[in-house]
Amino acid sequence: MIEVWAPKATQVELELGAPDTAKQRVPMLRDDRGWWRWDGEHTAYEVVDYAFVLDGDEPALPDPRSAWQPYGVDGPSRVFDTIAHEWRDAVWRGPRDGAGTLGGVVYELHIGTFTPEGTFDAAVERLGHLVDLGVDVVEILPVAAIPGRWGWGYDGVDLYAVHDALGGPAAFQRFVDACHERGLGVCLDVVYNHLGPSGNYLGRFGPYFTDSHMTPWGPAVNLDAPGSGEVRSFIIENALRWMRDFHVDALRLDAVHALVDEGERHLLVELSDAVGDLSRELGRPLDLIAESDLNDTTMVTPTAGGGFGMTAQWADDVHHGLHVALTGETQGYYEDFGGGTRTLPDGRPLDVLAKVLTRGFLHDGTWSTFRGREWGRPVDVDAFDGRRLVTYLQTHDQVGNRATGDRISATLTPGRVAIGAALYLLGPGTPMVFMGEEFAASTPWQFFTDFTDEGMAEAVRAGRRAEFAAHGWSAAEVPDPQSRATRDASVLRWDELSSEPHASLLEWYRRLIALRREVLGSGETRFADVTCSVEDGGDTFVMTHRRITVRADLSRDSVTVSADGIRDLTFP
Repeated sequence: MIEVWAPKATQVELELGAPDTAKQRVPMLRDDRGWWRWDGEHTAYEVVDYAFVLDGDEPALPDPRSAWQPYGVDGPSRVFDTIAHEWRDAVWRGPRDGAGTLGGVVYELHIGTFTPEGTFDAAVERLGHLVDLGVDVVEILPVAAIPGRWGWGYDGVDLYAVHDALGGPAAFQRFVDACHERGLGVCLDVVYNHLGPSGNYLGRFGPYFTDSHMTPWGPAVNLDAPGSGEVRSFIIENALRWMRDFHVDALRLDAVHALVDEGERHLLVELSDAVGDLSRELGRPLDLIAESDLNDTTMVTPTAGGGFGMTAQWADDVHHGLHVALTGETQGYYEDFGGGTRTLPDGRPLDVLAKVLTRGFLHDGTWSTFRGREWGRPVDVDAFDGRRLVTYLQTHDQVGNRATGDRISATLTPGRVAIGAALYLLGPGTPMVFMGEEFAASTPWQFFTDFTDEGMAEAVRAGRRAEFAAHGWSAAEVPDPQSRATRDASVLRWDELSSEPHASLLEWYRRLIALRREVLGSGETRFADVTCSVEDGGDTFVMTHRRITVRADLSRDSVTVSADGIRDLTFP
């Protein structure tokens, strides 16, 4: 059976056949909810390519729930049997033997630039590196089908599909299986707050969007207007499918503050409860991690307690505090993170750094200059589990949204990077390493696209240049997002691992992660267990987290870690 929800259509035909071949069109039958079905037999075909013709319009459109788009986002869909894979993870009970994502070390990577080949199968060959590093969970940037060959993944338009250039859905299943075989959990980044502008046909099928609310990407996804019931099901079923049919352990939800829902029960609440039910059914932990800029722990409060029920949320304030203290940059949203009364001789702030490491948020009801209003809510440091904040020194956003995609290791000394690593890897949050960070990769992480629509391609180029011109960058300095060279420059160079300073920093990360596991374990953490102070006339920043003390000398770019007599680590 093949089916599609198209409540606005008066006639839907199923078109069978690949491009440049003879097509067969058959009528579909409609039920009273706007679903159209074809119950014909297609199992006799070795490969089934299909598309939908709405009210006789041309061209035929791909399936909104397509699992596979081998001809790109504008071509026909292909039937994929999600249960054909012979899984080898029958004994898998989740990351860290069922402990889930919280407190483990997460590693964020982009399949398309993790290896030169940019495929799931090639990435499998590098999983041993992550095991040696001490990673618990691999977080994959979005894999939904996008226009062209490559991109970050946040312009996905076929949310049920796996981008063919990465290897397609079967390769993704093999990748997840290989991760589980090596003891690694898998978190998939999904985007439900918007779709990309090119190849997006959802609005042709039904009321997937509403102009009742506007977002930075245009009309909002319809979560509370007429027809929203099926749209909400579209999202929730998508999430459950990744966990059930692809054995994914967690989902990272992009920019949940842009999910505008004024209905009686917020989508995130409904999604959290549905994932909880599936977790109990499968007998393994399933986690939801929110990217939220609201600075409100209600996001990670259980639904039974009136919260949204997310397992954890990203903590940008911790990143910003670390970044400003290490680099001295205070432009844009970094402005408020350059304040405070205790500073280094060169003006870098330490009060702000102390606050984000001991309270999670800088803006916890305080004035946000960047937003022009008070922002956030206080954290109950005595009761709040610090693991529910994902903390980091770098991410795809914080690196890639810089004009040239330069990593902090491009301008900081290895010692200064080592200081930042020690402070967040040994803090109370759930730490996340951005791919290549652990060995100070020399390659940047730049913004790249491959739009086949020339008008869209030029709009992206012009928009990128205009955005950074306002910050003093010339057009020549901003890499062309459409150039293959921009993508290629962002591919990790694995030959760097054995040379300096990469090898020393990699060993530092390994030792920190091992110490974290040995001393802090996987149990709950409290911000109340963290203290920070400034010593040596303002040159040394000290963070103590339970039995671990980090002493960072920012005047000499050196750091010492003491672990209650277990061992001392120093860098350099």
